[in-house]
Amino acid sequence: MPFLRKIYLKAVGVKNYILVIFSFLFVICSGFFIYFIEPERFGSPFNGIWYVMTTVTTVGYGDLFPETVPGKLFGMFLFIFGVGLIGVVIGKVVDKFASLERKREEGRLNYTGENHIIIIGWSKKSEMAVDEILSYSNPPDIVVIDQLERLPMQNEKLFYVNGDPTSSETLHQANLHAARAAIVFADDRITDTSLIDGKSLLIVSTIEKTAPNVYTTVEIMLEKHITNFSHVQVNDFILSNETISRLAVRSALSVAMNNIFSQLLSRRHGDDMYEIKRQSQWKTYGDAFHDLIRQGATLIADRDNLGINRMLEQAIPADAVLYVICDESTYVKLQAAGGLSKKGAGV
Repeated sequence: MPFLRKIYLKAVGVKNYILVIFSFLFVICSGFFIYFIEPERFGSPFNGIWYVMTTVTTVGYGDLFPETVPGKLFGMFLFIFGVGLIGVVIGKVVDKFASLERKREEGRLNYTGENHIIIIGWSKKSEMAVDEILSYSNPPDIVVIDQLERLPMQNEKLFYVNGDPTSSETLHQANLHAARAAIVFADDRITDTSLIDGKSLLIVSTIEKTAPNVYTTVEIMLEKHITNFSHVQVNDFILSNETISRLAVRSALSVAMNNIFSQLLSRRHGDDMYEIKRQSQWKTYGDAFHDLIRQGATLIADRDNLGINRMLEQAIPADAVLYVICDESTYVKLQAAGGLSKKGAGV
């Protein structure tokens, strides 16, 4: 037994690829050997290999077995040595998968996908953002960057990168170059609002240096800090505390207005806002407006211009980015008819 234990420990210490190659050769050679011992019983080397495989994996179908003493002695050798060898191989394979899963949960693996959304900074707000993205019928992959031991949330579409978001190496690990968009949330763990926005500015500067073409959205605490971001490329700003305060005031002054904002900010209930493609038959904004009204959708904006109702006679430019408000069933019908792009406004 001490001898077998030493062999087992040595097998465990062997490099994985060497162990796999040796196991493969062992099965092949053993299959030919048992066929050489009892050619009439096994009929072909393939049957010998089949017998060895079912034996060392402890399946034991019993369709093939040796009848002579030499064959049985070799079978006993397979029971002792072969089963132990394959057991070590299977154990290493299982351990490898378990190790990869641990690394994935701890954010120590590189993300290699494309067209994903990167969320920087884990908080209740970013968790809600993940929930919102996952609520879509075909959501993109989400890569979260933070320095937690592991994320408290698990999903097959959710990936984690553990690292400093102000480091280019961390952003490369999240495959920023191939990302669809990056969202930088304010770090709630910092108490000074100036320092919070300062950290966001440093992160955005690193993003621009690493992948300047990625669409970037940043949450900032104070509106006056927007001017500090003028030297970096930021596509959208979210005013954290001020936005909440303004929504609260509008809700108090107009009861129904808060429900309208809730519907537009979340696609979980009510109507939603979607981006549409400019159709060839639409020459003016009025053409698009009336055509969409007949289909149950309301044209409200071209990019950030909400004055569509005062532009109905104007021609639609070729680079227009139009937005409509409608329910999901209308969106599906319009999408099937080619009236909408594949993505909603929120993703």
